[in-house]
Amino acid sequence: MTQARSQLIPLDSAGTYHCVQRCVRRAFLCGIDHYTNQSFEHRKQWVEDRMHLVAECFAAAIHAYAVMSNHLHVVLQLDPAAVYSWSDQDVAMRWVRLFPPREDSDQACFLKERALVSNPQRLAIIRHRLGNLSWLMKCLAEPIARKANHEDSCKGRFWEGRFKSQLLCDDRALLAAMAYVDLNPIRAGMTKRLDHSRHTSVHERLQLLKKKPAALQQPLQPIAGTLIALLPIRLADYLELVQWTGRQVRPDKRGAIPDNAPNILKQFENKPERWTIRVKAIGAGYWRVVGEAQDLISMAERLNQRWLKGIGIALALTKNS
Repeated sequence: MTQARSQLIPLDSAGTYHCVQRCVRRAFLCGIDHYTNQSFEHRKQWVEDRMHLVAECFAAAIHAYAVMSNHLHVVLQLDPAAVYSWSDQDVAMRWVRLFPPREDSDQACFLKERALVSNPQRLAIIRHRLGNLSWLMKCLAEPIARKANHEDSCKGRFWEGRFKSQLLCDDRALLAAMAYVDLNPIRAGMTKRLDHSRHTSVHERLQLLKKKPAALQQPLQPIAGTLIALLPIRLADYLELVQWTGRQVRPDKRGAIPDNAPNILKQFENKPERWTIRVKAIGAGYWRVVGEAQDLISMAERLNQRWLKGIGIALALTKNS
């Protein structure tokens, strides 16, 4: 039975999430349709550009993303309380950036901002939306669907009705989800190198390094967004961890764990093989919550359930510690 998202993720609560939005019927609407040989690769850049805009307008930080041919992954952090520190003018300006007037001129935008500021009730609703996960995903996905339908001269759904989300309970779950997302093109056989994994956050980080090499030794920062959220790992360590993880998830390397695991891995796992299990489990082992066994047990109790997918894996990882 489908679980109401409001039960899994209480409204107005801060959290970190892995979200997946799939194209309808899992069709290749953002890549090369091998049935018709038509290319929709340019739409991946649409999604990437829109994602950066949404991150700048919401109380969010995007830690990782991957725009695939028939689905989208986003790892993001949301802090609904942050919107209450913004001025009315700031809230109105962010909303107008997301939903500009038909006449997209500076004057028309100014008038729409002024109208919003003069309407406290409407502004309160907008302020709340700018800290809401469902509205963030709506503002990301809906304009892409409209633009694609206009390009195809058709109507109907572009994305599936509901996006899937996983609550990430700690930094270890967050880093595992980030690695899982950044390695999506490699697992799909689209490329064998991170620097060739276009339309992913790891590719964007590598491109930024060419302009700012000093960032390699700095704490890992979100790839986009308004929240300041530094992770307990350097960018250099994260890139090394993703490179190493990518070598483990190859089908021909199943169960083969080399001795040269990154030193940073010891900060999160005592046994390297458990890290690989955690990353792989993001896609199929866990369902709505990713974390330690007690995190999943507590969530199951809150939902009045006896079991939650992923508890078995979490218990096994704890047992083998």
